[in-house]
Amino acid sequence: MPTYTLRDRVSVELDIRKSRFIGLVIPVDDRQAAMVELDALRAQHPTATHVCWALLAGGESGMSDDGEPSGTAGRPILEVLRHHDVDGVLGAVVRYYGGIKLGAGGLVRAYTDAVASAMQVAERIERIPLTGLFVEIDYADETRMRHWIEQQAYTLIDATYGMNVRLHIRLPVASAQDAHDTMRDMTSGRALVERD
Repeated sequence: MPTYTLRDRVSVELDIRKSRFIGLVIPVDDRQAAMVELDALRAQHPTATHVCWALLAGGESGMSDDGEPSGTAGRPILEVLRHHDVDGVLGAVVRYYGGIKLGAGGLVRAYTDAVASAMQVAERIERIPLTGLFVEIDYADETRMRHWIEQQAYTLIDATYGMNVRLHIRLPVASAQDAHDTMRDMTSGRALVERD
C-alpha cells in the first residue's frame, strides 16, 4: 500500500476571534529537516505567540503545543495529518494572539481548521523511499555516467574530484540494486559503488 507526502508546502491564514492562525503543511524527509523548517518559521515570525506543530515521518513523529494548554494544538494537528494518510509531512500553525481567549474547545477547533484548510489545498503525491549511492569512476567514464543519471531522473547530489571522480547519487530504494549493477556494467566493472 503506497504512502503519500505532499508535492509542495502550503500555507493558509485564518482569523478567529481576532487571533491570526497561519496553518502550514510542509513535506520533509525526516525530523531533522522538520526542525530546520520550524526554526525558519520562528525566525520569520519572531513576534508570534505560539508555533505549534506535529510531524508524521516514519518512526520520527512528534508534536508540540508550544505553550498552549496541553492537547489543544499538537494533538489536533497530528490527527489531521493522520486523517489524510500522509508521511514525511510537518503540520505547523503560527498563532498571533488577538486578545480574546478561545477556551480549550475553541483552540482545538482553530488548530484543526488551520491545518485542515492547508491540507485541502495541498496536493498529495506517492512517497517513494530514497537512498544514496556513492560511485567512484575514472574520469573517462564521467560524461557517460552523468548522462545515464540524468536519463534515469536520479539526483546528482555532489561530485568530488581526486585520483578518480566520486559521484553521490539520490535514487529510489527499489532501483538501487539495478543501478549498482548497471554502473558496474557501464564501466566494465571498474566502478566502485557503495551505499551512503
